[in-house]
Amino acid sequence: MREVSSRYLGLLVFTTGACTMGAEIAGARLLAPYFGDSTIVWANTIAIVLVALSIGYWLGGKLADRHPDLKSLCATVLGGAVLVTLIPFFARPFLGASVDAFDELSVGVFAGSLVGVLVLLAIPVMIFGAVSPWALRIAMDSSDVEHAGQLAGRLYALSTAGSLVGTLVSAMVTIPLIGTQRTFILFALLVAIVASIGVRKVWPVLIPAAVACAALIPVGTIKASSEGEVIFEAETPHQYIRVVEMGDGERQLELNEGQAVHSVYRPGEYLVGNYWDEHLVLPFVARPQVAKPGWPGRVAILGNAAGTVARAYGHFYPETKVDAVEIDGKVTEVGREYFGLENPNMEVFDEDARPWLRSAEPVYDVIMVDAYHQPYIPFYMATKEFFELVRDRLKPGGVVLINVGHPEGSDALEKNLTATLQEALPFVLRDPVTDTNTMLAGSTGPIEAANIIRATRGRGSPIPPALDDLATGTALRIRPPLTDGEIWTDDHAPVEWLVDLSLLEYANE
Repeated sequence: MREVSSRYLGLLVFTTGACTMGAEIAGARLLAPYFGDSTIVWANTIAIVLVALSIGYWLGGKLADRHPDLKSLCATVLGGAVLVTLIPFFARPFLGASVDAFDELSVGVFAGSLVGVLVLLAIPVMIFGAVSPWALRIAMDSSDVEHAGQLAGRLYALSTAGSLVGTLVSAMVTIPLIGTQRTFILFALLVAIVASIGVRKVWPVLIPAAVACAALIPVGTIKASSEGEVIFEAETPHQYIRVVEMGDGERQLELNEGQAVHSVYRPGEYLVGNYWDEHLVLPFVARPQVAKPGWPGRVAILGNAAGTVARAYGHFYPETKVDAVEIDGKVTEVGREYFGLENPNMEVFDEDARPWLRSAEPVYDVIMVDAYHQPYIPFYMATKEFFELVRDRLKPGGVVLINVGHPEGSDALEKNLTATLQEALPFVLRDPVTDTNTMLAGSTGPIEAANIIRATRGRGSPIPPALDDLATGTALRIRPPLTDGEIWTDDHAPVEWLVDLSLLEYANE
């Protein structure tokens, strides 16, 4: 009986450990469509889990001394399983409020909503944290005190092993295959089944049955769209994706929190009236002898998304070879299905942009950088070392284009990116396309706006006539670069802090 009890306690701490980490990973993914998946969000999630576990260890020790019996422990664990099941359903009202608050930039409500969701996660994690010390106390009652160290080591090893399994299974299997909501439910179901056995009564069997029924509730649209209709959504190992279709047929790609549009498709059109169009004419700031007919011969798009720029290049510059890099292959699939992503002269690489660029040959006339996990540029694509890599992969006279997304009226990010870019490519121009997007163009040689106009004139001009108006507007808008920025390196590039501070400053204006 002692051996069976010991094995059962080991199974209990293993499953609760797995559920704890599975809930943590799923909790971060639950937040991602609303708050993004930055290191700040992850730090908040991990901090809440660690605090909850610490309280749970302490509480478990006290409860174990008061109720050193298996039935009490398992009944408490059943309560935790029920709470895990409810997390994705109760969290949505908080998350909906957070999105409204972010739209209005009401930081107090925004922060309150985030805290509310994390508290929902913390309570069941605290309960599961109590399991290991409680189980150890029960095991010691049925074992020799001389073996206390061995028992403690075994139980905590099993709990840690369960945490490892929960981390890997949730991140690599359940979230991509069945989604975040059902990941919570699956782990809760496993814990409920194991805990109901320990209570040794009939009624606890109803709890796993109820948890299983929760899996039958349709997930539906994760977030309602303020405009248009959500016609596709999916979760991938990288992010949450959705496609929104407007009344006029325009489609927009939103990722994670949905505060930015990453690709636009207009049936029968290739210009979308936003910063994506600039990629078609801005390369021609290069010297006229470089930007001749047939140039650019080869471009790399780092952050292709659903292919707005790549599709336009296939139409306006059919001879240009496009290497499109997009870390999430599912986004490329969405581009082909919903965004008309067709370019016979395009090759797509499902890789992280910087490692891919490191292995690329120096064959590019233009390298375009538009890799965002909104509202942040990945820090390792905003450093001196990255721009030196970009420079080394450009042909002589080549141009790098960078989309700088920023809060309205804020130029801190642009200043720092400009200063950093100039360390590798000293000639820089800025194109303030919209209130929240500025394009930077950089090169190792002189560049100027007048070159764009020159590229529209004469027979055989490299810019197609259909882009003349776009080219003229871009040339008139181009300005010298901003100054007084900080140079970022791989060791120090506080992108997220800077963007968050910019958002707070904008909110307080």
